[in-house]
Amino acid sequence: MWPLRPARRVVWLMVAGWLAPPLLVAASLLVAWMLGWVVIDPSASLVAGQLAQVLPPGTPAPPIELLVALQLAAIPFGALVNSVFAFGEELGWRGWLLPALRPLGTWPALLVSGVIWGLWHTPIILLGYNFGRTDAIGVLFMIGGCVVWGILLGWVRLRSASLWPAVLAHGALNAAGGMVLLVAAGAPDLALVGPLGVAVWIVGAVVIAGLWAAGQFRVQPELAPMPARQRP
Repeated sequence: MWPLRPARRVVWLMVAGWLAPPLLVAASLLVAWMLGWVVIDPSASLVAGQLAQVLPPGTPAPPIELLVALQLAAIPFGALVNSVFAFGEELGWRGWLLPALRPLGTWPALLVSGVIWGLWHTPIILLGYNFGRTDAIGVLFMIGGCVVWGILLGWVRLRSASLWPAVLAHGALNAAGGMVLLVAAGAPDLALVGPLGVAVWIVGAVVIAGLWAAGQFRVQPELAPMPARQRP
């Protein structure tokens, strides 16, 4: 968590962690629309339907496009709030586990930590959260999403030698998680078009490939050494 140096790199990666996840989620919705997995129509979204149910009869509804625009504009602020709650997870996953696995090599550490992160969510996935699938298929979807996002969050962690870019990125991902429900018609299949779904895997894979081609996974500052355990 400290020191924040080189300061310029840490700050820029914090900005990237704050703003990039919503853009990646938005790009995945575009990919899903191009593949025919989702229909983009805010007026027919679940949020629009819920709004119509809570308004008293005869009350004119505000323009749904305006409400969607306001919700999307609030995502960067929601990212900051969600970062407070994401801190605990990131302290464990990218703060401790990822550096602890680095002796295996950068890519094994990123992949193994992503799989463990996904498996950790197994109980809530089996309860129907995220994908509405209460079986092993739902767990596999979660592992896939966590591997993709784990590589990206792990990259900002290793590239900055700081936990904070990953904390902001995790908070931004959580804040953007409901974007599909704002703009997609009906009840979309979140295993395909959700923030951890297949469309995000496609967009994430392109970004990861670009980072790899640019040598970004080879250039890493040294992480601060972990304090040795003191003997009693």
